[in-house]
Amino acid sequence: MASRRRMLLKVIILGDSGVGKTSLMNQYVNRKFSNQYKATIGADFLTKEVQFDDRLFTLQIWDTAGQERFQSLGVAFYRGADCCVLVHDVNVMKSFDNLNNWREEFLIQASPSDPENFPFVVLGNKVDVDGGNSRVVSEKKAKAWCASKGNIPYFETSAKEGFNVDAAFECIARNAVKNEPEEEIYLPETIDVASGGRPQRSTGCEC
Repeated sequence: MASRRRMLLKVIILGDSGVGKTSLMNQYVNRKFSNQYKATIGADFLTKEVQFDDRLFTLQIWDTAGQERFQSLGVAFYRGADCCVLVHDVNVMKSFDNLNNWREEFLIQASPSDPENFPFVVLGNKVDVDGGNSRVVSEKKAKAWCASKGNIPYFETSAKEGFNVDAAFECIARNAVKNEPEEEIYLPETIDVASGGRPQRSTGCEC
């Protein structure tokens, strides 16, 4: 039997500038952390092979510029996302308050077929800063917001220390898989038996 194609899972990370989106991605994929802050211009992505339930997946993680004008990236950037990660800095209340804006904007831009059940994961990053003494967003407050949005999974992370990063991304990958259709929809040509076997072009998206 021919081996099944490895499934590609598209994950998008959103959040205000400076909350640690790039650092989280680099820590997970490359096991690296840099203290030098460099703003992401536009968008960038890294890939990582993951395996669970005896299947291989390619996780394609898209990192975005945190500017409010991120809509300029265009609808194509969001289309086909299997999971959206919302990141805030537990030491900056505004970054938490903006989570709802990022979530709403994603749903507008990506237009998922079932927005009520589209998988999000929320990360409260930088829990290591000042030994936790400077945090202003409590775990309780973040979890309450997640519960109000349909029980979104919540993880507290430190990209710098590598704390909880793997666990968070495993949850992200598993949620992305649940959102993928069970059967792959790459159908370049289908045969309609009712019309006498004439080939018909698939109406599926052939990106």
